[in-house]
Amino acid sequence: MPETKQTKSCYGLIGYPLVHSFSRGYFNQKFQSEGIDAEYINFEIEDIGLLMEVISEHNNLNGLNVTIPYKEQVIPYMDEMDEDAAAIGAVNVIKFLWNDERTDFKLKGYNSDVIGFQNSLQPILKPCHTRALILGTGGAAKAVSQGLRNLGIAPQYVSRTKREGIITYEEITAEIMESHLIIINTTPLGMYPKVDACPPIPYNLLTTDHICYDLLYNPEETLFMRNSTKYGAIAKNGLEMLLLQAFVSWQIWNDEY
Repeated sequence: MPETKQTKSCYGLIGYPLVHSFSRGYFNQKFQSEGIDAEYINFEIEDIGLLMEVISEHNNLNGLNVTIPYKEQVIPYMDEMDEDAAAIGAVNVIKFLWNDERTDFKLKGYNSDVIGFQNSLQPILKPCHTRALILGTGGAAKAVSQGLRNLGIAPQYVSRTKREGIITYEEITAEIMESHLIIINTTPLGMYPKVDACPPIPYNLLTTDHICYDLLYNPEETLFMRNSTKYGAIAKNGLEMLLLQAFVSWQIWNDEY
C-alpha cells in the first residue's frame, strides 16, 4: 500500500506570504540526505486564527517554524514559553509536547533567531562596535536586540513612528551615525519581489567602520546592502543567521537543545 500522508513525521512553517521561504527546501533536503522519515510543509495562512485548523489536519506534526507576521501573534496559542522567547516577546519555533498515547499535546514556544543572529554577527565585530541601530520594532527586532545585549552592544530602535525609547528615521543625526557603527534592518523593505525599497537612513554618513546587517536573504544583496557598501560599510545578509537558527530549530524539536 502507498504511504499515507499521516505516517511520517511532519514539520512546517507558518507565515504569510511564504514566497521567500527557505526552510522547506532546507529541511526536506536534510531529511532526504540523512534518511529521516519526515516531511516539511509550508502553511501559508492569511490569519493566525487558522493555526489550530492546520494542526487538526496534520496530527503527525512535531514542530513548526514561525515567520512574519506571526512571531508575536502566535504567543496566545502557546501553553509554555522558553525563557528567551518570553523575554523577547516573539516565537519562531514551536515544539509539540505530545502525551505517550499521542492523543493530546501542548505547544511550547522558543526563539532561535536570537542565537542565529548572535552567532552570525560575532565573527565580524571589532572593539569599536559598541552601539547599534535596529531598523524596525517587530518580532525579529526584539530577537536582534536580545542578541546584541548578549554581546555587550547597546541597541537603539528606529521606527517610522516615535515612541518612548524609539527614535524616528528623521532623527538619525550625523552624531548618531558616528556612534552607532552597527545598523540592522529587521523590516521587510527590499524583500523580493519589492527589491527597489530600502530603509530611509542617511547612507552617505556610513564609513568603513560600519556593519550593515540585513536580516533579509532574498535577494542575496538588497538595496540596503548595496547602498551601504557604496560608502565602504561591511554588508551582510541574513542567510547565515537563517542556517544557524534552522539548526537550533532541529535541536529543539529533538530534545537536543
